[in-house]
Amino acid sequence: MNAKNLLIILSSILLTACGTHTRYSEFQSVPLCGWHADSVLHYDFRVSDNSPCDIVLCIRHNETYPYQNMWLFCTLGNDSDILWRDTLEFYLADDRGRWLGNGGVKLVEMPVLFAQHYQFPDTGKYVFTIQQGMREERLRGINDVGVIINDGKE
Repeated sequence: MNAKNLLIILSSILLTACGTHTRYSEFQSVPLCGWHADSVLHYDFRVSDNSPCDIVLCIRHNETYPYQNMWLFCTLGNDSDILWRDTLEFYLADDRGRWLGNGGVKLVEMPVLFAQHYQFPDTGKYVFTIQQGMREERLRGINDVGVIINDGKE
């Protein structure tokens, strides 16, 4: 694991550990048979304050997850536009196979900072979508996927 990825992981953990005001939080369960490659998770939310915020993705996985890393395809849009589309890679385990994040062996929660100090262009309705990008038809070992929007820290 390179220093950049380690820094992202550590800052994600610290950001979610600090006391912040949560503007939005939703977790969606993934079927026990696995997260299908065509399955897109949709998170619909309203923005009433477009001051800077931090967007954190949170992956809850178990010991059957077969990889060290994970790839996600993410999109943020509103009623009229896609504001951005991005591919995100992050690590769930270190080089020795020890899970990163919070929890134990049975269930681990890994927060990943997706955007820091992001400012929505306007108030209103938005949708955030997440799709697994691991080249597996059914990705096993993922329990839940969440999106958390907190007040941005200076």
